[in-house]
Amino acid sequence: MKTWVIKHIVCIVFLPFSLFSQSKFNTFLTPSDSLNTSRRNAVVAAEASLSSLTLLGLNQIWYADFERSKFHTVNDNSQWLQMDKLGHVFTAYQMGKHGAQLLNWSGVQKKDQLLYGATLGFTFLAAVEALDGYSKEWGFSWGDIAANGLGAGLYVGQELLWNEQRIALKYSFHQTKYASLNPNKLGATYIEQILKDYNGQTYWLSFNLHAFFKQSNIPRWLNVAVGYGAEGMLYGSKDIDNQLLTNYDRYRQFYLSFDINLSKIRTESRLLMTVFDVFNMIKIPFPTLEISKKGSAFHLFFH
Repeated sequence: MKTWVIKHIVCIVFLPFSLFSQSKFNTFLTPSDSLNTSRRNAVVAAEASLSSLTLLGLNQIWYADFERSKFHTVNDNSQWLQMDKLGHVFTAYQMGKHGAQLLNWSGVQKKDQLLYGATLGFTFLAAVEALDGYSKEWGFSWGDIAANGLGAGLYVGQELLWNEQRIALKYSFHQTKYASLNPNKLGATYIEQILKDYNGQTYWLSFNLHAFFKQSNIPRWLNVAVGYGAEGMLYGSKDIDNQLLTNYDRYRQFYLSFDINLSKIRTESRLLMTVFDVFNMIKIPFPTLEISKKGSAFHLFFH
């Protein structure tokens, strides 16, 4: 399953919650200190309905455009220099994070937040992967399942170890020259390219310094981020003929930068806290050091 479709699913599942939350008062947005049955039931019903409708829509609309097949598996672990796998990790992490937070808002106890909320992304994406298994275009990928598990595990593991998210998984994007060379795969419009052009995507592990050094005077919002990206890809696998014609070389990129943890910015407004939490999945542009096989480069404001 293409990662850009999965990212659409994240928006479909969680955007209504964020928009709904923004229209309410601080009292409504404040998490319940005990189980609020009406909130919990509303969250469970909404998530179940949206997930079911999304899966049904994918099966009837998206997969209908591609030839069906018997259930089969594929090994696509070498494609896109693993950028698509990081997309799965990111999506599972974000869905799990917000799933757990919604249950926390409902007053559900911690262990159930992790058991039923933080695994939301893994469960949903596993169902999508099963649909892939019946599509001749793709196939069920154990590599995708492992990536989904890693994303969910990143959230759950930190909650069990530290009771907080000291390391956030974030995303950034910049336009590249490659999309125009293969718009069908990499996107014809800017919005499509954000979701489909792996050459312009970067995934970051953003470390909150104050969380690791609590006795220091480091600002609570200051993070250091380590990023991974790749470039020179027109197709999932290396096409030798195409590479010779275009002279593009596929290679990995590693980044070191500063970042801002928006969730640590002090505010009395629950509305702002909700907005900050939603946008905290995006890496803030900062001066960045890039290292690749082509050497090192400094970017004043990399995104």
